Amino acid sequence: MMAFARLAVALALLTGSAHAFLPSAGANRRVRGGARMMLEKPKIAGDVTELIGGTPMVRLNRVTEGCGAEVVAKLESMEPCNSVKDRIGNSMIVEAEKRGDITPGKTVLVEPTSGNTGIALAMVAAARGYKLILTMPESMSMERRVLLKAFGADLVLTPAAKGMGGAVKKAEEILQTLGAVTRGRRDKPRRRHPPPSLRFLTFHRPPTPQGSDGYLLQQFNNPDNPKIHRETTGPEIWEQTDGSIDFLVGGIGTGGTITGCAQYIKPLSPTTKIVAVEPTESPVLSGGSPGPHKIQGIGAGFIPGNADVSLIDEIVQITSEQSIEMSRRLATEEGLLCGISSGAAVQAAVELGMRPENKGKRIVCIIPSFGERYLSTQLFQNLWEEASKMTA
Repeated sequence: MMAFARLAVALALLTGSAHAFLPSAGANRRVRGGARMMLEKPKIAGDVTELIGGTPMVRLNRVTEGCGAEVVAKLESMEPCNSVKDRIGNSMIVEAEKRGDITPGKTVLVEPTSGNTGIALAMVAAARGYKLILTMPESMSMERRVLLKAFGADLVLTPAAKGMGGAVKKAEEILQTLGAVTRGRRDKPRRRHPPPSLRFLTFHRPPTPQGSDGYLLQQFNNPDNPKIHRETTGPEIWEQTDGSIDFLVGGIGTGGTITGCAQYIKPLSPTTKIVAVEPTESPVLSGGSPGPHKIQGIGAGFIPGNADVSLIDEIVQITSEQSIEMSRRLATEEGLLCGISSGAAVQAAVELGMRPENKGKRIVCIIPSFGERYLSTQLFQNLWEEASKMTA
């Protein structure tokens, strides 16, 4: 399976097409067999990273009332650190180690994060012996701050008004003080692109000099991000649905989940529609201007290098209020405690399922994170205050 994956990546780099990932019949059987193995957790894991992946899927029943389509959720909230970012946190560190770019106990890892990638990186860094410095907008939840510190990471907050762009710039500043230099360049024109003032906020991995103390993982542009979804998440979804997927719906944070899954699924099922979800208040994918919103984890305010917009068939905009309301409904009506971006993905899936032309179709949506790390946010703040006032 790994040999096939390496061959697929090489072909993709040569052709620049998702169809480069199309497996032969024999290879497809091997990949599906590998996906089956990924669904089986080891009886005793060698370390926590071996527990990443193989997440379950569940049919949504009550929040989808009135839908003619079936809506199925991929529960990435059930990863070891409760988010889809566990996959890329492990992948980016392990692949960099394999290339000899980083060394445990020597390299200081640096990364801008909206929270969940940082938590995943902190988990893996702790397990593998790395010092980690994270930059994060101050608007992210208190639970995320505490979790990052609990894993031993150093946390630097940036102004909320500057969004993820501010966190990216701060990470670069820190990296320069550690002795490694990041060289950014303007991306080539894209089908949909951010305003000129934001185009320099995507960066490309520089070669890390021997003896360098700092390494920027760059989740927004690191090819090891979509790669892990192409090799695990996509095959898992394909196996779990027996290849029956009419729509795949997910929010765009780094773009890695949707891109990697689409690169695997689209060649096998060209009629599957890939639907990206973004905040109505920050419709950058749709060609609009960035703006503040409450959907933590998506809508960074620029189009990341890992978001291959050529694979996206439709963009659905969801408001912060809709996302929060659906997240609350998922808890009380489906028993699924999820984050705000999960509500956005499900809301988009329900809207697609309501369309008459989608009756009888299957819509798969990604649930990126667990709700417990949002207790102090607008999502559950009213319940927090209510519980705080309770007495015996």
